[in-house]
Parts: sequence; C-alpha cells; structure tokens
Amino acid sequence: MTEARPGGAASASLWERDAELAAITEAVDALRDDASPSEPGSLLVFSGEAGIGKTALLAEARRIAEKSGCTVWSARGGETVTSVPFNVVRQLLQPALVSLMPTEAREYLGDWYDIAGPALGITAPGDRQADPQGVYDGLVVAVSRLAKREWPLVLLVDDAHWADQETLHWLAAFCERLGELRVLVVVAHRPGEATGESGRHLDTITAAARRPVSTLSVLTPEATAGLTRATVGEHADAPFCREVWAVTGGNPYETVELLAKVQDSQLAPVEDSAAELRALNRSARGNGLVARLESLGIEATRFAWAAAILGSGITVDLVARLATLRPDEARRCAELLSAARILTESDPASRQTDDGELEFVHPLIASAVYRSIPDGLRTAMHGIAAQVVTDSGLGAAAASRHLLEVHPDDDEELVEQMRQAAREHLAVGAPEAARRCLERALVEPPLPEIHPHVLYELGCATLLTSPATTIDYLQAALAMPGLEGDERVDAVHRLSQALLHNDQLDEAVRTIDAEAARLPEGPARMRLRAVHHMWEGIHAAEEESPARSRELAELARTCTGKDNSERALLILRGFDAMTHGENAEEVVELCDRALVNGRLAPGLGWTDSEWGIELLLMLGNAYAYTDRLDRAESLFTEGLRAYESAGWSGGHLALAHAYVGLGHRRRGRLVEAETSLRSSLRIAERVGRGLPLHWSATCGLVDTLLARGHIEEAWSVAEQYGFAPPYPSTITLPDNHSVRGRLLLAVGRTEEGVNELEAAEKASAGRGHNTVVAPWAGDLARALAADDPCRAAGLVALTRRQAELFGTDTAIGEALRLAADLETGQRAVALYARAVTFLEASPCAYEHAVARVEYGIAARSTEDLERGLTLARSCGADGLTARAEAALVHG
Repeated sequence: MTEARPGGAASASLWERDAELAAITEAVDALRDDASPSEPGSLLVFSGEAGIGKTALLAEARRIAEKSGCTVWSARGGETVTSVPFNVVRQLLQPALVSLMPTEAREYLGDWYDIAGPALGITAPGDRQADPQGVYDGLVVAVSRLAKREWPLVLLVDDAHWADQETLHWLAAFCERLGELRVLVVVAHRPGEATGESGRHLDTITAAARRPVSTLSVLTPEATAGLTRATVGEHADAPFCREVWAVTGGNPYETVELLAKVQDSQLAPVEDSAAELRALNRSARGNGLVARLESLGIEATRFAWAAAILGSGITVDLVARLATLRPDEARRCAELLSAARILTESDPASRQTDDGELEFVHPLIASAVYRSIPDGLRTAMHGIAAQVVTDSGLGAAAASRHLLEVHPDDDEELVEQMRQAAREHLAVGAPEAARRCLERALVEPPLPEIHPHVLYELGCATLLTSPATTIDYLQAALAMPGLEGDERVDAVHRLSQALLHNDQLDEAVRTIDAEAARLPEGPARMRLRAVHHMWEGIHAAEEESPARSRELAELARTCTGKDNSERALLILRGFDAMTHGENAEEVVELCDRALVNGRLAPGLGWTDSEWGIELLLMLGNAYAYTDRLDRAESLFTEGLRAYESAGWSGGHLALAHAYVGLGHRRRGRLVEAETSLRSSLRIAERVGRGLPLHWSATCGLVDTLLARGHIEEAWSVAEQYGFAPPYPSTITLPDNHSVRGRLLLAVGRTEEGVNELEAAEKASAGRGHNTVVAPWAGDLARALAADDPCRAAGLVALTRRQAELFGTDTAIGEALRLAADLETGQRAVALYARAVTFLEASPCAYEHAVARVEYGIAARSTEDLERGLTLARSCGADGLTARAEAALVHG
C-alpha cells in the first residue's frame, strides 16, 4: 500500500498492514469454516517496537472477528503490573465467567472450578497451598470448555511482554494444545522485553505458531505521505510529508500524534512550516510529553501520576484518594487529560469486570508519565496506593505490588502485610508472587523473633517449584533461634524432603539425625526417627541394610499404631521387610496395623503435608508385591483421585499415575498400565528429568512394554528418556538394574545385559531380596544357562529359597517357572505344572499367562495353550499372544 487510504473503519495506524490483515482474515475464516470441524486452532504472533501499531492491529483483528460473528476476549499486559499474578488471564476470562450463573460456571468447569476459580478471582481460595501446575492445567481446561460454548472464539493478548509470569505460563501451555481446540489466539509483543521465566514462556508461545512471527515494519515515506494527506488535507505538499516521515522515523504512533498536533495548532502543511514539526513531535513523547502534562496544572499532573501508579483499575474515585483531590477536582482533571489525549475512557465493550473507568491513550504515554514522577515521590505514592487499595477492601495481595516498591524502613506492619499477601498468592497457585513478597519482607527486615518464621514460610513457598532454593531458606531459618516445637520439626522434615528431591539423600538423613539427637524422647523425636528410616528405606545403596533393618524391626516391635509416628514406623518396617523378601504374611500384618479400620489415618492422607507421599507409596508397594493387589490398587487410585481433585498436577500426580500403572502391571492389565505410565512420564517430563519420579515412570513403562512384547518400542523409550546408568540414589520400583538388564538381553546385547544383572546381584549381596521386586536372578540364570550351567543352577536355587521364604503365590510360581525354564523333558513339564498351580492362585494374570503358555508348549497341551492364549490376549501381551498362536499352528 502506498498513498491509498485504508478502509474507513480502519485505524490510521493500519497503513501498509495488508499482509498482516490478510493473515488475520484468513485465520478468522478458517476458524469459522463449518466444513472443517476438525480443523485445529491457530496462533498469530505480531512483534514490533513501541508505537509500531500492534495495538491498532489487534483492534482491527477484533473488528474483523466480530464482524464474522466470532466471540472475542481481549487483554493487555502492563509495565507496572507485571508482578500481579494471573492479571492478564483474568482480563481474558472473567467477563465470560462472571456473566454465567455460579451453577453454570461450576457446570462448565466441573472439578476444575475450585482449582482454577481462585486464580480467576471468581471464587474464594481453599485452605491449602494450591499446586501451580494444577492451576495452569485448570485454566487450560477452563478456556477449552468455554471455547466450545462460545465458538467461534478469538483471544487477543496485547503487550504480552508485560504480561505476568503466571499468565504467560498458562498461555504457553494453552498454545501447545491448539491442535486439539478450535480457538484463534492473536498475540502482540515487543521483542527482547520479557526476561527470565517470562521470556522463556513467551518463546514457547511464539514457537507454537505455525506461521512465522510477523515483525511489523515502520511506515515508508509513501505511506506516511498518504496518511498525512488523509489526515490534514490533500493539499499537504511533498516536502512537508517527507519531513513528517523524517521526524517520526515512520513510527505509526508518533506519526498519528504529530499529525493530531498539526491539526490542533492549525499548522499549514506546506514546506515553509516543515521546520516546526520537530518541536511539535517532541511534545508527544519523553520530556515534551511531561512538559505538556505540566502545562495542564499541578492538579492534573498529580492526577496523571496517580493513574500511572495504579496502572490498572483506574477509577476517578481511587485516583482522587491517591492524589488527595476533591471529587470535583478529580473529574475536572480527568476531562483535561482526556482532551489532551493522555487519558481516555475505557471501551465499555472490552472493559473487564475489575477494570477502571479510565486508561492511558497509549502504553508509551503511561510509561512516560510513570517515569516522570520524581523517585522519592513515586515511592511514597506507592506506599499510599497500598493503603488506598487495602482500605478499598481489595486485600493484601492486591496491595503487595505497591509495597514491593516501598523502601525498607523497619516496618513491622509491612512485614505482616507481605506475609499475608504471600499466603493469598499461594492459595491461588502463584508461588513466585509469594516468594517476591516474602523476600521483600526479609529486606524490611522482620523483627528477630519473626525473621526465622518468614524464612520458613519462604521455604514452604518454594517447596513445589525449587528444591535448591527451599534448602537455602530452611537451613537459614533453622540456624536462627525462634522456630520451636512442632513448627521446627515440620521445618526439619521439609528441609529433608527438599534435600531428597534435590538428590542429596545422605544430607537429608544427617539433617534428620542431628535434630532428633537434640530432642528428648517423645512424639517429635519418634516422628524424626520414622523419617530417618523412611529416607534410608528408599536409599538404593544398601551397605548397612541388615543393621538398619534390625534397628527398624526393634522400633516397630513396640508400636501399636496409637499415633501417626508409630503408624509410619509400622509402614516403614513393612516396606523394608517386603523389599528384603521376608515373610509376606508378616509384611501384610505390619501394614494392616498402620491403618485405622482399614483406612488411612487422619493426617496420613495423600494431600497431607506432615508425612508426604513417600510413606503412602511404600505402603501401597508393600501390598502390591505381597499379592494384596486389591489394597494396593485402592490406595493408588485414592491417591490419584485426591491429587486430581486438589488440582495437583506436578510430581505428586506423576507418581500417582506411575503407581496406578504399577497396579495395572502387577494385575496383568498391560494396556491400561502403559496408558497410566505414559501419563506419568508426560507429567514427569514437565517437572524435570533426573528426579526419582522420572525414573519410576520410565522404568515402569519399559518394563510394561517388554511384558507386552514391544521390544523395539521399549528400547526407543529407554533411549529417548535416558534410562541407563547412573541411576538415582533412591529406590525405584520396579528395580532399575533388573529392567535394564532384561531390556539389554531382549535387544541382543547379552554381555551388557549380564553386567547389568550382576550389578543388581552385587547390590543385594549379604541380604535377602524380593525375587518379584528385583527379578534379576531369574533373568541372569537364563542368560548364563548355556555357558555357565552351574552358576545358573545356583541362581535358580537362590531364587527358590527366597521365594519360599517370602511365601506369595506369585513369588513361588515364578521361581518354579524359572526352574522349569532350565530343565528339559518331564522334569520341566512337572515344574511348569506346579508353577501354573501357584500362579493361577495369584492375582498376577500376565505371569499366569506366561506359565500357562510355556506349560502348554512343554506338555504339548492344546487346551493349556488355548487358555494361555486367551489370558495373553486379555492382558494385552502381544508377544506372548503371537508365541501361543504359533505353537498352536505348529502343534
């Protein structure tokens, strides 16, 4: 486009935006296309410097979409409100949700209402810290469901570089799912402005666009001339138009503002007047804008300053209180600033429920006004703004963004306000905002008796997001006097958890032991001793295992289960006995004593923070490997439902899916196991590699794929997710060495497989082991049978002894099957027959299917082969199914 004027409805800033407008029109048409209901959603990203016309382009996108019958929701980031969590996503969603009756909103959001609702400001938060990932997932679901109600839906996000971190995190997750949703998202931002986590999320958003990011360019001299003549008259001569372009550099915003001033000053658009353009342009920005503002009078200047301090939610009443103006003075100032094109009334059509009556004409003006406030006065006004916001009943969290700007002054009240704001932020799933508030409280600083409590709260705020940061804060809190009693024990436990999840298990145990040593005998010390044994019980290095097991057995012997510390010790002793292959009936008896009427005791629930998830996973695994799969599955399913209901979508949910998958795997439901484990691994990838939960998901999935006979896929998963030594310092179930060794044997890397299995053998030297949990001996015996039959026979004998000691049908049946695999003739047939008898009585259908097929082949029994085939198909064991079918075909 050169000097041809845009359509009458288009903004002057849309000159030379043909390609961008065409992309928007095409995307809207595709969204509206009823002939392609399966067409995925799309994302358009526009980038450019300040004043380049991004806002005008998004306004035109709104006009195009609404003219086509689309629902349009819009929001804008703000330079002074980047610290307000979920600010921009609230702007987007609140109008639609508030327009619904509460029952309708609950119906649309379902279980996510109480999870995402507090972040959106449509319902009060719960009484516990929200899981941030759960909130983001809930927000994705919220928009997904509302999109179906409001289709065709267009989301516009302007100034995304100034959006809050929480909104950008959500938007990144949402844009990655646009392939499943028919929504058009249009994002505009300045390049290079967002940094840190916000910058990474914005990069994720732009990477999700199927079209390249459109970088807006400045106006050409020809377009500037056309715009000039369209604005001030066709008689504007060429030298004058060229000077307009030279003065503004082709920046659309500056061009429009300059031409408005040309009109206001009645400057003749001819060459003789061109020299005055630079002075006029200076008045539109920077110091010139400030001078123009000051020319309106001190009251109008104070009003503009107060509006810039508020940043959002600008109402005449709030500004009047902040600027200490009478209501009539404030209204007069608003009119003056509107006439001067500094402030304008916000558009009622796009105004959000908590927006104010006024907004700055352009973000550049808002920034210039804010920066023009003298530093000391700006700080003081933020302090007053915090009080005004608090007095208005908007809460500590709303006031906290102003308090973040106030200079430290030993203010006890500010410390308490920031602690309260942090609690409110945590309750809606914004731990980073809580961290900022508590770190600001530390700078004040708090009184000595309060200081360790603030540090402790900081550690709790970062526990779900940053174990390393948690460690620093909690160690500092515990080094100070002030934390006593149960709160100190809680802090020590949380510190040890953070150390554990940071792969510092030895340090976690030392921390617990040091605190326990300073406590007298009693419930607190008993709790820490239980935690000590919990961490050591999941330690993969077992050099002192026999001594630890004896100490734990001695402690558990006196426990009746009267409180949660004793119940924890009973669970720990049961898990320890299970992993070492002690009598299964005794394991079950210990675990049952830890329950109250067959249920988890109060305070030991899946979302209770006092003990954590590790203890309950130990309990579930103890049941799973002692053939009490009904109890294990009930526990794991309860955990999964608890985390989904609470909106916990991070590591806890990953582990819950992993162990629901373990239950399916043990039961022989291999397809369901694979589904659960893939869900676990998908979440674990999001949380981060190298953590124990990632190993559990990966190992479980590889084990399940091997059982299904999908060997190439199992190898691909292992390669993709790094399933190879070195392994984590914590125990993962199933056993890493055993599964990795079996995988290597399956792909023909026999020597490496034998080495891996021998590493498992070495790790269990000198103590018993559960042959079902860590079945390395059986696979090693099979691998060595041809070359070292004596050693293989010794491993078979060891497996049978351990299985008899443990005493479950599964363990004994598998040991007999191993013995049969290394025999021939009638001896093999007899052993397979006994194995089938035991495994038929066990709950493990896959192991029964394998034994039944092998017995059918050895005994040449068509009946047993057909029964094995039926079992294999029901399990989803494709490899075993093919083997049985082949055996039946060949007689």
